Formats: sequence, C-alpha cells, structure tokens
Amino acid sequence: MPQEQTSLFDIKEIDAEFTRSILGEVFESLKERGYNPTNQIVGYLISGDPGYISSYKDARNRIQEIDRAKIVEILLTEFQKSNQ
Repeated sequence: MPQEQTSLFDIKEIDAEFTRSILGEVFESLKERGYNPTNQIVGYLISGDPGYISSYKDARNRIQEIDRAKIVEILLTEFQKSNQ
C-alpha cells in the first residue's frame, strides 16, 4: 500500500543526535579513566587541543569528528531546554 503523506527528514535533529551520542561516549570514556569529564571537555572546547581528551576507547578521534562550534551549539540548546 503506497504511503500518501510525505515523510519529513530533519537533518538538524540527526546531527544533534549524532553529537549527543559522541559526547556521551567521550564523557563515559573519560570517566572510566578517572578524569573529570566536564573539565576535560571544556578544556578541549576552549583550546581546541585534543590532548584534553584521552585516546581511551578512541574518544579523542570520536570527538574530533564534530566541529567544536556544533558541540557548543548542542550544549547551549540542551541547557536552554532544561531551563524553560
């Protein structure tokens, strides 16, 4: 049976989910290694130095797959949603 309605594809939401997923993985990897994930990720976002992120479980490579500005955008959007 053919579908009569057009499905919407929201690339922004898929992008946001991808970013959230990677941030979650990196956060957990840093936590497992005994680091303070928040401090390490903030250091990376401010400086751009991937040395703030451990290479454990490929976290350093994973976080570099996302533009730092996109990470900040997602974090601010999430913050805004939680404060409404």
